[in-house]
Amino acid sequence: MRTIKKTVLSLLIGFCPMAGFGQKAQIDKLFKLAEQQTDVMLKEIPAVSQANAKAPLVSPRTLSPTRALQLVAARDWTSGFFPGELWYLYEYTGKDKWKEEARAFTAKLENEKNNAGTHDMGFKIYCSYGNGYRLTKDPAYRDVIIQSAKTLTKRFKPAAGIIRSWDHHKEVWQCPVIIDNMMNLELLFAATRLTGDSAFYKVAVAHAKTTMKNHFRPDNSTYHVIDYDTLTGKVLKKNTHQGYSHESAWSRGQAWGLYGYTMCYRETKDKTFLEQAEKIARYMLDHPRMPKDLIPYYDYDAPGIPNEPRDVSAATVMASALYELSTFSANGKHYRAKADQVMKNLAANYVSPVGQNKGFILLHSTGSKPANSEVDVPLSYADYYFLEALLRQKALK
Repeated sequence: MRTIKKTVLSLLIGFCPMAGFGQKAQIDKLFKLAEQQTDVMLKEIPAVSQANAKAPLVSPRTLSPTRALQLVAARDWTSGFFPGELWYLYEYTGKDKWKEEARAFTAKLENEKNNAGTHDMGFKIYCSYGNGYRLTKDPAYRDVIIQSAKTLTKRFKPAAGIIRSWDHHKEVWQCPVIIDNMMNLELLFAATRLTGDSAFYKVAVAHAKTTMKNHFRPDNSTYHVIDYDTLTGKVLKKNTHQGYSHESAWSRGQAWGLYGYTMCYRETKDKTFLEQAEKIARYMLDHPRMPKDLIPYYDYDAPGIPNEPRDVSAATVMASALYELSTFSANGKHYRAKADQVMKNLAANYVSPVGQNKGFILLHSTGSKPANSEVDVPLSYADYYFLEALLRQKALK
């Protein structure tokens, strides 16, 4: 879902090249490593047993506690990231090999276009089919994007002005909306561009505005989960599910918000979205508990800092968002420098040795620390946004 469109690329072209890390040789080196690791991954995937799976396992997500490769079914929210990585490898290298692999892994997700039981349509479909359509203009991909957007709008609650996130934990929340859901709006904006139907656009804008109103604290940190009464639109609860506490700042949630509002400004040119993105960026970059290397701990308020796990996935989402934000903001030079710093430090200290970790590119992400799930492991979405950030960095040259 997090793609750079041709319009954005045209905006990015024309900026002066960044010194040092931003040079083409370093980006070439990292994409070569990504190719080598993805070759490893492609050899590992067929060896994963499908015996006990309720549905076919189609995409890599992480490593198990025993360091075994874990695949997920198409319905999993992370299923679109590996196809998206393959599309990014094709975009950078132009090699038909990666295009063919991208097509093959993307095709495994098509049935998700009708899955109305999840809000994660953007993550699954836009990362895969969205990138595929951007690079190939395959009309079949266009049709999947449009149908997926239609399916996603079935979860829109007009009285509350939001798209429902989860259907689980009904004993806890009536209608939960998570900050992550901002990332699924890109699919709706794309559907309006592809069809001319403004209904998708209006749903996306309504969700973004309601989220801006209710998710953010005065210091511009974000709650993870807001529970709504869908008849009145009243906020019932403000919680977390993956952060340290209900009033803490979960780092990946901050990154989702930064990315989401930057994207919303790109699509709407509504300056309130740009202002919100800049407020979130300021909160993250100026936070006293942001480490010097700008790779966040899993939560800015985790009590054991500096002995808390990092979340590399939060860093890659943040870096990719900062590169795009730099093209819209008067503070762009600062944002580009910070993104460069993140990428330099990731490359220096968080990259897997070639041939190891079943082919994942980056190490040390955190899925859900409270659930003790996916702590200090590689994650597919960390790799996806890392490659996207490299492409955005390249475009800035």
